[in-house]
Amino acid sequence: MPLPKPPATRAAILPATAYETQAAPKSARHRAQAGATSADDESTRLALRNDSANGVAAPPTPVKTKAAAPAPVARKAPAAEPKPRKPRSTGPAKLFVLDTNVLMHDPMSLFRFEEHDIYLPMITLEELDGHKKGMSEVSRNVRQVSRELDALATDGKSGKFEPAAGIALAKTGHREAGGKLFFQTTLLDVKLPAGLPQGKADNQILGVVQSLREQHPSRDVVLVSKDINMRVKARALGLAAEDYFNDKTLEDGDLLYTGVLPLPADFWERHGKTMESWSQGGNTFYRISGPMVPALMVNQFVYLESPGEAPLFARVTEITGKSAVLKTLRDYTHGKNAVWGVTARNREQNFALNLLMDPDCDFITLTGTAGTGKTLMTLAAGLSQVMEDRRYTEIIVTRVTVPVGEDIGFLPGNEEEKMGPWMGALDDNLEVLAKSDNSAGEWGRAATNDLVRSKIKIKSLNFMRGRTFLNKFVIIDEAQNLTPKQMKTLITRAGPGTKIVCLGNLAQIDTPYLTEGSSGLTFVVDRFKGWPHSGHITLARGERSRLADYASDVL
Repeated sequence: MPLPKPPATRAAILPATAYETQAAPKSARHRAQAGATSADDESTRLALRNDSANGVAAPPTPVKTKAAAPAPVARKAPAAEPKPRKPRSTGPAKLFVLDTNVLMHDPMSLFRFEEHDIYLPMITLEELDGHKKGMSEVSRNVRQVSRELDALATDGKSGKFEPAAGIALAKTGHREAGGKLFFQTTLLDVKLPAGLPQGKADNQILGVVQSLREQHPSRDVVLVSKDINMRVKARALGLAAEDYFNDKTLEDGDLLYTGVLPLPADFWERHGKTMESWSQGGNTFYRISGPMVPALMVNQFVYLESPGEAPLFARVTEITGKSAVLKTLRDYTHGKNAVWGVTARNREQNFALNLLMDPDCDFITLTGTAGTGKTLMTLAAGLSQVMEDRRYTEIIVTRVTVPVGEDIGFLPGNEEEKMGPWMGALDDNLEVLAKSDNSAGEWGRAATNDLVRSKIKIKSLNFMRGRTFLNKFVIIDEAQNLTPKQMKTLITRAGPGTKIVCLGNLAQIDTPYLTEGSSGLTFVVDRFKGWPHSGHITLARGERSRLADYASDVL
């Protein structure tokens, strides 16, 4: 607390109001001192004149400045406590009853419901206990859920808790969860239609939801399940049921970042006056500023094609404040810039090759329909940088082994031989790349094929944990079948000097329970956009054959 104001004259006694004024809040203190300001200043000036006339130094009068008053700083100390999270919805918090498959799908789903409460029936815990053994992804998720529940249900002091009062979900450090967790501790009076078997776990959970709705008529009791048939049964019984949406990166696949932005037709008129341009290393750079800059991202491609004018194809290399730098591209549609004999056939392929051949791009994602050239361009760029530029030591190819039809059983051989049937696309593209060299002759092509295959290693996803790839060109094919957790495991294997390229078609997801919104490929495209060392391109036009293009459109 700051000291009270010193007396104006010598041997004067401080009044009691001086102490009360200093202890009062800032606003009250200002109001108390507002009326006496002129009188205090006048008495201070008189005292200074008298003391100077008598030859006695007057006591120093403090200068009133806003920065010198430490009172507000002292009062901010209690405000260090975390403020409660503002709820997004008004009214009473909802009560969400979680099905077992939600916890198996996302072990952190307990903390994804913001200020709302969670209710777990006992049959859900029984089902979790039955799936905890094994090495599958589901078993690992169940064990993680069990550890989270154990941490919530354990009190650090006595080891007991009151189940009726609920457990604060934020007690384990998850600040985003503002609700409570409730367990079923009593046998509820379940009244279901006679046609539903009482012993089935799904029907018991439906009975719990119905009983909770009768016990809490003022609250919204909602069943959350990934099982479509269970949601249908719940709605048929008049119960509220929802899918678990928190695992989805995007609600609509059409909102996914494409990596390409067309420039408006009046781009030169609107930005030409303030634009700066210069040449460096055979490329032209443009620095633009204006309303378009906030919509741009680093490594995003822009283009402007107007009839009768030279087209502009550029990439955003830098965004600083309200200005952005565009860099013109290398034209890979021309034969002189062919990559291992492959040239771009359309605009998006030219963009993709500029990314693949850029040594500063460590992570690249290419999406598109069948026949757009994803694998062929990536393999050509990898061979060019491994065999010719010596930028990487070898190419590592991997993919998810999810069959389209019935599984054919166990495969003989070692790891590479077992992965052989899954790598038919790799063999087809290598055959195309081998035919592009007509000057070497039959023997030369055979020797080249042997050398190329010695630089390509085929690995399985099952043995990636704990590995580190140094100076490797890693190709992850069919990445749309990966979960976000598997994608994180693969990307974090990258060591110094490694480039990772993910290829996939979000319209061909074969993994059960994965959709376009929850796929690992969608997850990384959305999270890596704007990072200076990553890029993404959505290939739009198929180049395989007219038959494949027509089939993609009509089937």
